[in-house]
Amino acid sequence: MSHLTNEIVIHAPPERIFSTVSHLGNWPIILPHYQWIQPLPDGSVKMSARRGGIPIRWTSRFYADPKTRELHFEHLKALTRGMKVRWILEPISEGETRVVIEHDLTEVRRRLGRFLADKVIGKFFIDHVARKTLANFKRHIEKR
Repeated sequence: MSHLTNEIVIHAPPERIFSTVSHLGNWPIILPHYQWIQPLPDGSVKMSARRGGIPIRWTSRFYADPKTRELHFEHLKALTRGMKVRWILEPISEGETRVVIEHDLTEVRRRLGRFLADKVIGKFFIDHVARKTLANFKRHIEKR
């Protein structure tokens, strides 16, 4: 499992979803499991969330591409260093969009081994946080 994929269908057009998810500063307001997001002078961002009662923090390079309506993260520090994350917004039908988050754990696996990368970081932390993130964005966007 060098790739971990989470997805959800949101009843909204991709443009509306992109305008919400691409503004990282709003994540702690919309997503209760996110603590804070701090932009750094070099253009990267420090992020903090919780997995249950466990605090998790990481630093990423972030890019939002309005043409493709994709978000791109590359983790720069901590155990997830080298992990690449891509958000894809795929229109399904009028007013309905599939939102996919792909985590590429290849570099994490190489450094930490398969078990730690796949089971602990991937399944226990990333999968849990990504599912909560998608579910909370869905609730927020669909109630508007």
